[in-house]
Amino acid sequence: MTFIVEKYGGTSVGSVERINAVADHVAEAHADGQELIVVVSAMSGETNRLLALAEEINPDRSDRETDVLLSTGEQVTIALLSMALQRRGVDARSYTGSQVRILTDNFHGRARILDIDSTRVRGDLKQGRVVVVAGFQGVDQEGNITTLGRGGSDTTAVALAAALGADECRIYTDVDGVYSADPRIVPDARRLDRITVEEMLELASLGAKVLQTRSVEFAGKYKVPLRVLSSFKSGPGTLITYEESSMEQPLISGIAHNRDEAKLTIRGIPDIPGVAYRILGPVSEKHINVDMIIQNVSADGTTDLTFTVHRNDCRTATEVLKQIAEEIGAKEVSGDDNIAKISVVGVGMRSHAGIASTMFKALAEEGINILMIATSEIKISVAVEDKYVELAVRALHKAFGWDQEPVEETIPTAVA
Repeated sequence: MTFIVEKYGGTSVGSVERINAVADHVAEAHADGQELIVVVSAMSGETNRLLALAEEINPDRSDRETDVLLSTGEQVTIALLSMALQRRGVDARSYTGSQVRILTDNFHGRARILDIDSTRVRGDLKQGRVVVVAGFQGVDQEGNITTLGRGGSDTTAVALAAALGADECRIYTDVDGVYSADPRIVPDARRLDRITVEEMLELASLGAKVLQTRSVEFAGKYKVPLRVLSSFKSGPGTLITYEESSMEQPLISGIAHNRDEAKLTIRGIPDIPGVAYRILGPVSEKHINVDMIIQNVSADGTTDLTFTVHRNDCRTATEVLKQIAEEIGAKEVSGDDNIAKISVVGVGMRSHAGIASTMFKALAEEGINILMIATSEIKISVAVEDKYVELAVRALHKAFGWDQEPVEETIPTAVA
């Protein structure tokens, strides 16, 4: 018997019709003998509606109460889907995150899963039930409801698959897999048949919106085979696996872009040991993630430090830097939130030279100036002006030869 964890995003359960379509698909799989846990998000638009209500009631609300409110969106969906399954003769039982006891830390709005008590879920599966679980949420040690952040239902699904030893975790969404680039920007972008966890983790962290980064981390850590599929049309989707193909890897597996970037510079810093920590330490204490970092060569006993943060954190980070600049005697702090990050990712980089030169040449031919560069073993990222994002992605997609039609597999896995 195959044991599958399936996750359906907001668009997949965005209406009564869509919920019924998911119920048809789940009922058919259950009839074929599959053991199933189904993780669902709130219906599309519901989380934003709840946030708007909260903003209207109290813009300075507590994070704890915000989590209590937002968790209700998934509770609606699990009840409706369970009712739809029961109407089809399927014994289904719904659970909130706290009922399963998905234990998290106490960082409201961005909680991390610490443990999962699988006792009740295993008992239901043994009795032949379909278990329907609310994604995106858990409970801390004190019994407070917590949420995992945007896209957290992906993490819930993969964590459950890992905890219960599922054969595969399938993420159903409104796209039919992972693409070589955003199809909205590059119409001839290719769907990838498979991609490594390492590559997917880079793509997710660099702006690809298909999966939440933490869900990919879970999949890699616990070796959970992960597949991204469309709930709107048939197809094999993309298999995300911890095993690299024995066939030679392509140079580049994907091109990601992220417009949610801001660049901050602090100039005239006294060039003394420990000064980088004096600057970046307080930024980290504000829970602001620093990405690309450049430090200039010292001149006249001073240096400049430039780094990027999420655009939403630009204002807070600037305030922190201004205070630090005054304390250490730096000359100036400046910011620019009109930048974007473009990245090429692929394990094929390990065995091929010239990736950087190909990337830089393609951008130069389009007159796109590179502001910052960051590299890893399987990634090269550049910061450019925001207005050049689409042109840059298209130019790089062409430069790396993504002009072949994908070879289709035949695995009938879509929701009718």
